[in-house]
Amino acid sequence: MFGIVHFEFFIVAVFLLNITPGPDTAYIVGRSVAQGRGAGLMSALGISAGCCIHSLACAFGLTALLATSATAFTVVKFVGAIYLMYLGVRLIFAKPAPDAPAGETRGSSAPKSLRQLFLQGFWTNVLNPKVVLFFVSFFPQFVATGSEHKTFAFLTLGAVFVLMSMVWNSFVAWIAGSVTQRFSGKPAVKRWLDRGVGSAFVGLGIKLATASR
Repeated sequence: MFGIVHFEFFIVAVFLLNITPGPDTAYIVGRSVAQGRGAGLMSALGISAGCCIHSLACAFGLTALLATSATAFTVVKFVGAIYLMYLGVRLIFAKPAPDAPAGETRGSSAPKSLRQLFLQGFWTNVLNPKVVLFFVSFFPQFVATGSEHKTFAFLTLGAVFVLMSMVWNSFVAWIAGSVTQRFSGKPAVKRWLDRGVGSAFVGLGIKLATASR
């Protein structure tokens, strides 16, 4: 089918990959905990936009170039790691706003705009070199070697991947946002949730910084 092989296995593999927690999931949960379902859904949209960039790069060969360059990999790796740790530290050390009741954080009184949420989700995905390597190593397995439609096959697989990821990430945002609503009257609990998610961000950043190619 247009140069795509073993499509059913691709669907199963993408589903399993989506339900495996990673930086994208952690970010969506963090935003949903901090600002609710809407923020989580917008973050999921930003991450899906990042996946679109990876899909296009994979289809047109840019991902392969990045994967073969040790310098490019290292630069992207450390930029992504620093960005994740920055987001985590901000959640961990968020302090109550001067005019807010005790227990409410600045993140609660000054929520990020939809544009900020989208861009943070976008860059969290784009600056993860493991996603680059995933696309360049995973997608080719489902494209026929002798196909004359390789670019179209990569774009089709990318579209399916983005769609499935968006559905799953939206589900995660909805669940995390529901939990946040349940604890909305308990700011102390929410503050500890913020710290927990922030610590997870820092841990993921450290793991990314120490990852090898």
